[in-house]
Amino acid sequence: MHETKRDERIHEIIARLRQRYPDARCSLEYNSVFELLIATMLSAQCTDERVNMVTATLFKKYRTIEDYAKADPAELEQDIYSTGFYRTKAKNIQAAARRILEAYNGQVPKTMEELLTLPGVARKTANLILGTGYGITSGIVVDTHVKRVSKRLGLATSENPEKIERELCELIPRKDWIDFSHLLVFHGRAECKPRPLCSNCCISELCPSKLH
Repeated sequence: MHETKRDERIHEIIARLRQRYPDARCSLEYNSVFELLIATMLSAQCTDERVNMVTATLFKKYRTIEDYAKADPAELEQDIYSTGFYRTKAKNIQAAARRILEAYNGQVPKTMEELLTLPGVARKTANLILGTGYGITSGIVVDTHVKRVSKRLGLATSENPEKIERELCELIPRKDWIDFSHLLVFHGRAECKPRPLCSNCCISELCPSKLH
């Protein structure tokens, strides 16, 4: 596709999605960047809805980073049990809390390099913390919805999330990186599901995968 035509198409896709989902944002509920970090860690292999149910109680019980660092591991495991993989998640949450206290003076880091030193944090989580938590444009969050929708739109070809992120970052204007992830997540949940609802889709005529 000619570069100008391609850029116009991407601009139109983003504009239509913004119109369709004016409230597109991170669905996780939190009161601080550290709580966003915890919620994101809990969201692995778990729905945001379930995570929000768990954190509604969790965030009242554990008020500070120190509370997580000093928590009884077995008790923390039970507190997050319903999110799945609770032993690994509890271990990572505690280890991340301790590292933030010891290495970063109790402040969640603001760089990709530093965030990746935290146990349980990979690029997807780090991008979300930077973009949603701090408003820092570092990359594009690639979850299952972003992966599915971007591939259907022909914006990415890889199966690997990090390669998909690189493909998208080459195409999507940097100023739109943070919003783009949220827009694709909302669209993936509402219409571009594993079995897509193409007849309702606001960008169907811009999609090479449209089902007729």
